[in-house]
Amino acid sequence: MDIQIFIEDTLNTISNWIWGYPLILLLLGTHIYLTIRLGFIQRKLPLAIRLSFAKERELPGEVSHFGALSTALAATVGTGNILGVATAISLGGPGAVFWMWITGVFGFATKYAEAVLSIKFRVQNEKGEYVGGPMYVLEKGLGLKILGIAFAIFTIIASFGIGNMVQSNAISNMIYENTGAKPILIGIILTFLTGMVIIGGIKSISKFCTLLVPFMVIFYLLGCLFLLALNASNIPHSIYLILTTAFTGQSAIGGFVGATISNAIRYGVARGLFSNEAGLGSAPIVASAAKTAHPAHQGLVSATGTFWDTVVVCFITGLTLVATNSWTETSSSVEMVKLAWEKIGNLGKFIMITSLATFVYSTILGWAYYGEKAWEYLLTSKTISIYRILWLVGVFIGAQVKLNIVWTFADISNALMALPNLLTLLLLTPLIIKETKIFSKSIDKKNSNS
Repeated sequence: MDIQIFIEDTLNTISNWIWGYPLILLLLGTHIYLTIRLGFIQRKLPLAIRLSFAKERELPGEVSHFGALSTALAATVGTGNILGVATAISLGGPGAVFWMWITGVFGFATKYAEAVLSIKFRVQNEKGEYVGGPMYVLEKGLGLKILGIAFAIFTIIASFGIGNMVQSNAISNMIYENTGAKPILIGIILTFLTGMVIIGGIKSISKFCTLLVPFMVIFYLLGCLFLLALNASNIPHSIYLILTTAFTGQSAIGGFVGATISNAIRYGVARGLFSNEAGLGSAPIVASAAKTAHPAHQGLVSATGTFWDTVVVCFITGLTLVATNSWTETSSSVEMVKLAWEKIGNLGKFIMITSLATFVYSTILGWAYYGEKAWEYLLTSKTISIYRILWLVGVFIGAQVKLNIVWTFADISNALMALPNLLTLLLLTPLIIKETKIFSKSIDKKNSNS
């Protein structure tokens, strides 16, 4: 057997195992556990959305609440919100959309808890900048620096794979297939555009993301709503299908091969968790840079990322794919998305390409910061310039060749990030509850005085 094929098969086996039921149950179980312990923190969603746009005073931190949220959304709102949803439906049927939605609802609590701990234990680096994340929580909150180092290593590997080369390859292939532009030219342009943003660090990245993310999400959702309006008569039945097949499974229809209840749950939950990243420990890295007076303030803001990513964007995508009946015409997730948007001709093609391109590019920017802070944790901020050069090299290489081994290895590392991160959440739950109560009292006092 060819050594490369052997390595690919081995890594795929490991990836499928680690992303299987044990991790899915651990993540979803943590979501539910924290939801209960925090008194259903999801009820504070309206407050969390208001806090996202609150004016910052001279508070410790590097970027605004909305800037930190936008950067986190840049990394999470990606191809998983389009192709990932299609994959869940192709393997689990329409019912998978319901279970994906459930991960977003309960994941709110986990995303909140992650951010609270990361801000609680954040530090100032050599430049006086506030930095944080699960690696600092593991070291300072639990005294487990070895696990902090492990988390940082996993984050760097994952960032260069799923956050860098895989994304630049996706953009390159998309543009090449639709315009014929040579990959090397695409690589040069993409590398230049990425460099212009990341060279300024978190302030530059967040400033750009506050412009890009709202535009790309609103643009995509308006496109979906237009497509849904054209298929308005199918919406009631589509919602009925999503709700009923979540608990009954779905028999074969047209190009769809059929799915059991277990498939609907497994693939819906798995794709939802992968999309919103709640529990993986990535988003709290950027939340730590926010200007905030209390950890719970930014914790609530950060938690809205799960709401926007999965409860809104993933659900609307799923409803669109079901309402257009494209899911019954093919078992391929890529073809499913194409068939849905082709129903409105060139306009649909333009919306699909633009959305995928901006989603992918934003992921490169968001993950650039995640990897940078993990790199800094291991090698200090004095070596950041080396990291940024390597990041740009990765973007350029990724645009030229598809590296399946890199993708799979990074996918494994992404899953391994969750294990030490979930440990901090479960062991430090009493501290999260304490910080939540302190913040709630301050809000109540403020409201009573106003």
